[in-house]
Amino acid sequence: MEEYSYFDENPKKGWGFILAFAALMLFTLMGFGIDLDEYLQHEYLNIPRWYFFVIFAVDALMAVSLVLMFFYRKIGIFAFPAFLILHFFMHNYYLSTFLYTDVTNLFLFTGFGMLAIIPKWKFFR
Repeated sequence: MEEYSYFDENPKKGWGFILAFAALMLFTLMGFGIDLDEYLQHEYLNIPRWYFFVIFAVDALMAVSLVLMFFYRKIGIFAFPAFLILHFFMHNYYLSTFLYTDVTNLFLFTGFGMLAIIPKWKFFR
C-alpha cells in the first residue's frame, strides 16, 4: 500500500516557519524588556536583586531554545514552553503580575508555531 504524507517533505524553512519564529522571538524580547524595566525600578518596587539573576537567566534560556528550534533541535521544542511557563509563574508568584506577553507567546507557540513546526518534525534531531 502506498504511504501518503500530508506534510511538507522539504527541510527548507519557508516563510511560515520564519514568520512564526520571528513572532515568538518578538514576544520573548518583549518579556525581556518588561524584566529590564522592572530591574530599573527594583528599589522603588522593593524587588530583591537575586530575582533578576534568575529571571534574566530564564529569558536567555528562552531565546536559546528558540535558536535551537530554528536549527531543528528537538530539545528547543520541549525547553521553550517549559521556560515560558516558568517565566510566567515567576512573575505571577513573586511580583503578582499577569504577563500578557507570556500568554500571547504561549498561544503563538501552540497555535501558529506548531503549524510551522509539526510538518518539519522529521527533520529535527
